Amino acid sequence: MKRIMIAIVAVFGLHVSAHAGFAEGATAYNARNYPLALKEITPLAKAGNAEAQHLLGLMYYMGRGVVRDYKQAFMWHHKAAQQGKADAQYVVGAMYYTGNAVLQDQKQAVTWFRKAAEQGHAEAQHALGLMYRYHVAGMPQDVVIAYMLWNLAAANGNANATEQRAAVSRQMTNEQIEEAQALSRNWKPGMPLPTASRTGGNS
Repeated sequence: MKRIMIAIVAVFGLHVSAHAGFAEGATAYNARNYPLALKEITPLAKAGNAEAQHLLGLMYYMGRGVVRDYKQAFMWHHKAAQQGKADAQYVVGAMYYTGNAVLQDQKQAVTWFRKAAEQGHAEAQHALGLMYRYHVAGMPQDVVIAYMLWNLAAANGNANATEQRAAVSRQMTNEQIEEAQALSRNWKPGMPLPTASRTGGNS
């Protein structure tokens, strides 16, 4: 069985939030002034700001401005993920998938990847596509859904998804590719993703 590598992508170009203090913290983080970032971000994260929780989680995950601590990283990302922060949902999914700081739980991984993917998160779409393509984490094998997810991720700039889509397309019928393209065209961020296709199962 092909091993799936799920990477956690470090965020450098953080979006500036309207919340007071977050802009300063994000700017400091992007400038690699981690002590200042930590000072600005921590109170906001404790007050429930999802953007700050995600950034603080990244700092703990990467060991930037703090001692690396995956349990703290998971805790802060999980708080942000519960508030709907797609980047944090992806990280939570990846940590469940690899069993990093939590008990490995592939069903939880799929749940969090799907939540992020349904918001248009390219890395989560790519990861979910791998699970459909290679029939892992309890997912049914479905090349049409995999192609659809990689099509969406590629449109959002994920180069790995572009490569995966090209590879799987060589093993698909024209009917399967047409269905995958139609599913991609008809889907918009915020909509549930399909869990099965008409033509792509068990190929």
